Amino acid sequence: MVNVIGLGYIGLPTALMLASHGVDVVGTDYNKELVKTLQNGHTTFKEDGLEELFHRAIDAGIRFSDKYQETDIYIVSVPTPYDRFSKRVDAKYVVSAVEAVLKVCPVGATIVIESTVSPGTIDKSVRPVIEAAGYETGVDISLVHAPERIIPGNMVYELLHNNRTIGADDRDVGEKIKALYAAFCEGEIVVTDIRTAEMTKVVENTYRAVNIAFANELAKICRYDKMNVYEIIRICNMHPRVNILQPGPGVGGHCISVDPWFLVGDYPHLANVINEAMETNDAMPAFVLHRIYDIMKEKGIKDLSRIGLYGLTYKENVDDMRESPTLQLLESQEKHLGYPLKVYDPLITEDVVEHQYHDLDEFLEDIDFVVIMVAHDEIIKEQRRMKNKIVLDCRNVIEGAGVIHL
Repeated sequence: MVNVIGLGYIGLPTALMLASHGVDVVGTDYNKELVKTLQNGHTTFKEDGLEELFHRAIDAGIRFSDKYQETDIYIVSVPTPYDRFSKRVDAKYVVSAVEAVLKVCPVGATIVIESTVSPGTIDKSVRPVIEAAGYETGVDISLVHAPERIIPGNMVYELLHNNRTIGADDRDVGEKIKALYAAFCEGEIVVTDIRTAEMTKVVENTYRAVNIAFANELAKICRYDKMNVYEIIRICNMHPRVNILQPGPGVGGHCISVDPWFLVGDYPHLANVINEAMETNDAMPAFVLHRIYDIMKEKGIKDLSRIGLYGLTYKENVDDMRESPTLQLLESQEKHLGYPLKVYDPLITEDVVEHQYHDLDEFLEDIDFVVIMVAHDEIIKEQRRMKNKIVLDCRNVIEGAGVIHL
């Protein structure tokens, strides 16, 4: 039996995927309300294919509990935030989960850390906890790092098809965990050492963050000198060895906006390009805010109450608001304007900010100037309804001669 610890955006799909492919699984989370929701047959967030996967796992016998189980394999999938001052990973949730596992696990158990951590975190933060409990790693308790490689909005597909990395002290243990993930993973699974696995996951997200920062910096340069950044990127990408990403209003989520900071925090005198890239991305919501100011002056807009932001999530077609550029922009604009802008997102059904709307018609009726922060399918399909609005399109998805871009 496998005990999956943490039933959030990563742990729940992992537990469901294992269970639906014949593995005996108990999913554990300290949040009793979340566990009760799952026990009552309801998922806790929206994701393509998740509902169907959930019911397949239920039919296969998955159980949910707020108690840690006595078994031989644990998969720890809990959040790993970073300290905003030091930029270093905060491993407190991983440490807490491992401490709880050690209270119930038998000798010979394997603890798999799925949570993304910076290189050396397992050596510095997890091994000492195991040794302090009187166990010897590699003898009494085996440690493995198997970082997830999936993205909200396409989790179910990517769990099945993406390649994976398994880091282990002992090759045989690594192969055992590889076989476990191979129950559902159709991609290549590479077995390596723990520190390499830690580093590769952080580097993957850092690579993407740096490339996004390059696109964002291009957008600023082109705006300054009145050039069309999207046309320039389109032409450049016709070269067979060039693949520039698209600029946007900022970077959100719990991967690209967080993980690269781990390297900055651990290697402050070496990670110079990474640090600059992260600062560039973090500055984009403020850049959008300045664009709003400029357009207000240009169009003679004085009524702040007639300006609206479309989108609260950090990316299109998901209900995940973690590190959302819109939330960052709202925090910044309240300091400067003192008046919250109107906001609407079709996927956020509960009130999370002031002046939030839950109906697109009402939202559009009450604004003259709309800022597209997120490219949900809805707004692309309904863009004709904005033909009489001033539109600042931060995602380059709205057509029309009068649309304003970053």
